[in-house]
Amino acid sequence: MEIYKKFEELRLVPVVVIENIDNAIPLAKTLLDVNLPIIEITFRTDVAARCISLIKKNFPEMVIGAGTVLKIEQVKAAMNAGSMFIVTPGFNPTIINYCVENRIPIIPGLNIPTFIEWGLEKGLTHFKFYPADISGGTKMLKILSGPYPKAKFMPTGGINNESLLKYLKLKNVFACGGSWIVKKELISTKNFDEIKHRVNKALSLIKSNLS
Repeated sequence: MEIYKKFEELRLVPVVVIENIDNAIPLAKTLLDVNLPIIEITFRTDVAARCISLIKKNFPEMVIGAGTVLKIEQVKAAMNAGSMFIVTPGFNPTIINYCVENRIPIIPGLNIPTFIEWGLEKGLTHFKFYPADISGGTKMLKILSGPYPKAKFMPTGGINNESLLKYLKLKNVFACGGSWIVKKELISTKNFDEIKHRVNKALSLIKSNLS
């Protein structure tokens, strides 16, 4: 699907927790200002769906999706709000089947070969490798590339500027997700200048070393 091409183009996906809906617009504007028009809003707060709707309405150019999706009801709420993709922390067959049947782009979380095979059987090729740092990191992803050449991964969990490039240099990594550039505390205190600085630094690393 076209949505996965955007991931491959941008390479970096901010994974955010928004507790106050008033922070949705300035956060989205901050990301757009530094040329990173993508955001994964986690369903860890009651305002997640409303934030997706608000950002979608004000910034239609933003690639916006829902993360930490645990129930079909959350999938429906996210899609009704304007979400373009779904990300789950684990491999939930109920949610995956629903998304596949309804042609909803989904990136399910996994960290073992069994779930990769189940995903490939369902026609999926893009997965979230989570939690990346304690699941073998780049070594594990290199090993997985052998038996599963069609599987592509978005490592998430414990990634920082020091490990970012190591992941993105792997052929089976299509993007990296992370919260270190958009920490919850920075959002809640409205420290958007620091977020801009962190995103710029990460994007500069990618541009200098991978372009």
